Amino acid sequence: MRKDISAMDEETLAVRLQEIGFACTRCGECCRAGPGDNNLVMVSPVEIQQISTHYDLRQEEIAEPYPEHVELPGGIVVTLGWVLQRTCGDCRFYREGACQVYAARPWICRTYPFMLDGNELLTSPCRGIGEVITKEDALVLARDLLLRRDAEQEEEEKIRQALSRSLPGGEGRLIVDSEGVKMV
Repeated sequence: MRKDISAMDEETLAVRLQEIGFACTRCGECCRAGPGDNNLVMVSPVEIQQISTHYDLRQEEIAEPYPEHVELPGGIVVTLGWVLQRTCGDCRFYREGACQVYAARPWICRTYPFMLDGNELLTSPCRGIGEVITKEDALVLARDLLLRRDAEQEEEEKIRQALSRSLPGGEGRLIVDSEGVKMV
């Protein structure tokens, strides 16, 4: 479902969220792979670092390169960004019916089933849609959606900047993210 919010601010967005309604049912469907769903949760280096710091985990325990890539001449494979690690398609951090990194969960998890595409509010299928959301919770969600949109736009711009520079040569896999280009 798409809904354009012409005058984007927290209050306007919060009102729209209240009109749609949402309350998490804690079903975990957004954390588990479903039919035709690869359950990829894109994460930025900043989000990986937040989880790492909060839960004393290494990056390798949190994220893996985004699975899609481009093969360049000379054996170079380029991947744009990172995703949370998965086990059998499910989020590695979803266990016993709960998120094990809840306090430092990524933006996409904080704002699901909603996202902003510019000023357009997008809604993904979810059991919690249509449930009552308080004004206070709608304001928090609206603020998080706006912050997520800004963080994603900043990440995209930094990736564009990294790609505008020449890529290192040699064989291997390059990961391009907001911190630049890394060989893994």
